[in-house]
Amino acid sequence: MERTQTRRPAGRRLSRRGLTVVSLLALSATALTGCASGKATGGDTGRATATSGGSTTGVKNNGKNSIYVIGGKSDDPFWSTVKRGVDDAAKLVKAGGGSVTYLGPANYDNLGPDVAKLTLTAISQNPSAILVPDWVPDNQDAAIKQAVAKGILVLTYNAGGTEAAQNVGALKYVGSDDYEAGKAGGVKFAEDGAKNILCVNTVPGSANQEARCKGVKDGATGKGSSSKQLPLPSSNFGNPSAVTQAIKGALLKDTSIDAVVTIGVGDADSAAAAIKQAKAADKVKLGTFDLSESQLTRIKAGEQTFAIDQQPYLQGFYVVSMADQYLSYGVLPPQNPILTGPLLVTKDNVDAAIAGTKAGVR
Repeated sequence: MERTQTRRPAGRRLSRRGLTVVSLLALSATALTGCASGKATGGDTGRATATSGGSTTGVKNNGKNSIYVIGGKSDDPFWSTVKRGVDDAAKLVKAGGGSVTYLGPANYDNLGPDVAKLTLTAISQNPSAILVPDWVPDNQDAAIKQAVAKGILVLTYNAGGTEAAQNVGALKYVGSDDYEAGKAGGVKFAEDGAKNILCVNTVPGSANQEARCKGVKDGATGKGSSSKQLPLPSSNFGNPSAVTQAIKGALLKDTSIDAVVTIGVGDADSAAAAIKQAKAADKVKLGTFDLSESQLTRIKAGEQTFAIDQQPYLQGFYVVSMADQYLSYGVLPPQNPILTGPLLVTKDNVDAAIAGTKAGVR
């Protein structure tokens, strides 16, 4: 589900404030298409009121909405961009007298149970809304359903998708379609000649990462290529040397591997180092999910095939803004899911992505 990108003329990059205003206007225009009663149109008719405990306006909170956002580690490059969007949207919430609190795990070693505990912590504060990725449904869903049962507005974002959101009673899902993102990557690799793709997963068991690798496999298979997964202990996430050695070992063991895709930018840097150390740069292509300056630099230099952008800034900004507008005014975009990606960044559109990265929103 690749989305096209409109390229901005060189030298005309929007400022941080300009980007925030543009994002808000775009979101508001969409939100105002929702029904003022708080009910969504089409397939979501009636779900909105039911999942928010029957109250859709700021009267319940005297206009002072208390929003808890659960996300990833604060030092995770991807999540720092999500949080930038959260923080920008929080300024609008605070202007109305409300508050936004961000909670994240210390690490990803025990992700599902830890995020479930964070959800219970948020519930204990009696917030107006909880916004949470549904990474590991088996561990998290009971806590999320508890929030819904208490009449707390819940939106899921980043992971889980529409079906998972409906299963727990969340109002909407905001984010990318991880399976389609992976599929786009698998197709791109195959079209560029890769026959045996390795999907490196440093958070095995996480629903969105498993969906990504499955998408890569299905996309490659559909084009006559193949793909397999290299699951690594989650303790390796954020450990560059461990990931590098694991990928290097896989490349040396199976010399038929001609493409590597990683689930995040840190792992992609490790993969790039592994490919060089294995002396396979001339035959092994590299791709990754998400963006960073190093990924874009390699793409521009022809050393990396693609990066799949799910536009994390928009995820953070949209989910907080939507919750605040829904609680305050009952307005709601009728679409579900609210997609922020995937967008395949290649050498053809990398310059615009570099501009967004420098602005802190890509």
